[in-house]
Amino acid sequence: MVRALALSAALIAASPLWAKEGHEAVTTFTLDNGMDVVVVEDHRAPVVQHMVWYRAGSADEPIGSSGVAHFLEHLLFKATDTMEAGELSATVAANGGNDNAFTSYDYTAYFQRVAADRLELMMRMEADRMRNIRLTENDIVTERDVILEERNQRTENNPRALFGEQMNAAQYLNHRYGVPIIGWKHEMEELDMDDALSFYQTHYAPNNAILVVTGDVDPDEVKLLADQYYGVIPANPDLPERIRSQEPPQTAERRLTYKDARVSQPYVQRSYLAPERDAGAQEKAAALFLLAELLGGSTTSYLNEKLQFEQQLVVYTGAFYRGVSLDDTTFDLIVVPAEGVSLQEAEDAMDQVVSDFIAEGVNEADLERIKMQLRAAQTYARDNVDGIGNRYGRALTSGLTVEDVQAWPDILQSATADDIIAAAREVIQPETSVTGWLMRDDEVTQ
Repeated sequence: MVRALALSAALIAASPLWAKEGHEAVTTFTLDNGMDVVVVEDHRAPVVQHMVWYRAGSADEPIGSSGVAHFLEHLLFKATDTMEAGELSATVAANGGNDNAFTSYDYTAYFQRVAADRLELMMRMEADRMRNIRLTENDIVTERDVILEERNQRTENNPRALFGEQMNAAQYLNHRYGVPIIGWKHEMEELDMDDALSFYQTHYAPNNAILVVTGDVDPDEVKLLADQYYGVIPANPDLPERIRSQEPPQTAERRLTYKDARVSQPYVQRSYLAPERDAGAQEKAAALFLLAELLGGSTTSYLNEKLQFEQQLVVYTGAFYRGVSLDDTTFDLIVVPAEGVSLQEAEDAMDQVVSDFIAEGVNEADLERIKMQLRAAQTYARDNVDGIGNRYGRALTSGLTVEDVQAWPDILQSATADDIIAAAREVIQPETSVTGWLMRDDEVTQ
């Protein structure tokens, strides 16, 4: 067949990455228009997940138009040249599948999970809305009201979310990570057709997108379909370089107190500016990931053992590291004081326990236990087609490569106790920290 011969010639440029045992087999290639494609095969069930990831998130928005990336995500479910508003989702549902989309700081992604033989239909519809969206002023007004109501429900009515916004805004002095993904309310209220179309026409192009297909698929067939539906879309020759304002040196610790009558449980949160996972250099991030697990990743973690069980000063502890990020991220600690324990007492106890941990060093038995749990989690993760697609999509839109994704589990296993303590000493510095107290209105700061 002519199409089969053409496919064979085109696949010369495809790059299969057959990973070591225990990792997914991944095939990657790039279309002539610059669109990157990642195919992860899993033939155990006749299901496919089709995802398009754009290297454009809320941190890529123009100043003064916060929320436009998420606003546009909503608008892409409206009409196109060939589909009525809502038709894409209705078609997915009629074919027994599900679909959705999500926006973060570094990306916006659209996905459908359907039977494997419906992949071509998904590509045809998704490719259509990549460049052929057709908006009306009524669409703008309606969806602007929707996102404002979403902010009301998830943020304005949630003191923890409002507190988190203030923490982020204080942590980032200059970077757009300090602006909420959903946007500041006063700027969301002003979003209009020009804002939406400008962001769409700038960022929604094949040379700014990554197609991730996981499940019961053949890479050759995916290549054929991708060329047919996405390959005919022209690249954006004016795609701007992804340059963002960077953080200046942070030289002063910051503190904030957020009071709200709706607070049911006061707590202390501390964030430190921290390096992200970098392509080809993920060792420090691996040490920070393991540090978070050791300090506050479970009920048997160091903070919990000392503060909840031994000293009985808190009812919850947590440590978190968000490593998949295009730019500097954060390392966070949370302690929730027990009844009768002040926020100051809880904070002081947290600081002392973290200091003790760094001074004592890592318990090798605890580290090995966590590494064993990670090995098990890696095995189970291969059963989750949704999770696999998300793992590759988030990584690739955040500056990592397929090789980085597949190397990550081994890098975690190779991290030593000394690596973890060195990372802790580097990151846990007062000058780069923000400490927040979430309190009730009637509480008194001490």
